[in-house]
Amino acid sequence: MLHQPDQLDLMFQALADPNRRQMVQRLCEGPASVSELAAPLEMTLSAVVQHLSVLEGAGLVRTQKIGRVRTCQLDTQALRAAERWISERRALWERRFDRLGAFLAEQDQDANQGDEP
Repeated sequence: MLHQPDQLDLMFQALADPNRRQMVQRLCEGPASVSELAAPLEMTLSAVVQHLSVLEGAGLVRTQKIGRVRTCQLDTQALRAAERWISERRALWERRFDRLGAFLAEQDQDANQGDEP
């Protein structure tokens, strides 16, 4: 959950990188080890860990170390908060476009009535 305004900024910054989005996409399928996340990426394991650190800092991913294996899991609460923020803005713009459409329809109707004798 977003506890501070900066958390949303961190989340969007984390998702700005295509490699991190690919990791998030993989985690949508379920938990994965760092090695599993690194397999399709052309980068060192150290770089993958750094990307995971950014995702974790943004609240998108939780990790747990059991023995020698670090398992990563998507934090769906954080994604819901981002989705809610986007949905609120989309609803605002949809209302504005609806009002604009109604205004234009009214203008068109007024223009057509002006053409009548």
